[in-house]
Amino acid sequence: MLSISRVSVSFGATRAVDDVSLEVPSGTVMAILGPSGCGKSSLLRAVAGLEPLASGSVSFDGSDLAGVPTHRRGFAMMFQDGQLFGHLDVAGNVGYALARKGIRGAQARSEVDRLLELVGLAGYAARRPTTLSGGEGQRVALARALAARPRLLLLDEPLSALDRSLRERLATDLRHVLTETGTTAMMVTHDHGDAFTVADRTAIMRAGRLVQQGETAEVWAHPVDADTAHFLGVSVPSDLAEP
Repeated sequence: MLSISRVSVSFGATRAVDDVSLEVPSGTVMAILGPSGCGKSSLLRAVAGLEPLASGSVSFDGSDLAGVPTHRRGFAMMFQDGQLFGHLDVAGNVGYALARKGIRGAQARSEVDRLLELVGLAGYAARRPTTLSGGEGQRVALARALAARPRLLLLDEPLSALDRSLRERLATDLRHVLTETGTTAMMVTHDHGDAFTVADRTAIMRAGRLVQQGETAEVWAHPVDADTAHFLGVSVPSDLAEP
């Protein structure tokens, strides 16, 4: 379980994340949803160890991660542009994390093939990143992240660079892959469609603060206030509407 307790992140005098607490149970996909500039990516980077905490703590399985560098946390990150290695083919990109774990040869090839089939890219091992579409590149990035066998997968707007129809299809596939592998994941997005499709639980951020969290369907069914309802694109409950 990932536990975030009263975390704040500051950039000079600006408080990007303000006293946020939440938990991501094992095997759960959590979406951090909010508009641009609300602090969601800063929170993700703090969990990864890429931003220092102004206050609060981040722990995993009960162990405080204070002082644990990014590369020793056992987490993997997937970004919106994939950030594939251009000098390696698809197999080389996916197998990079395996090689770092000492897995090579036939075992590595078998695992690469398994992961490519899982993300719908069987037969793509010899392709170069420059020959891939945006959606294919993101699938390779997902396979590479899963190859690291992360304790936690951190996804930073993984679908935002894609057109709407491809985005919807890949969101469904992403949900399937994360469920199939039992991966614990935390995804930040500004798109409520992505969150609704992919996540078991959703946390809503606004102006650096966490305003609501819960099971995704419950958040949509019972928004905490009128602003949240408007952001989610649902009807404002009568008890929250202005008189």
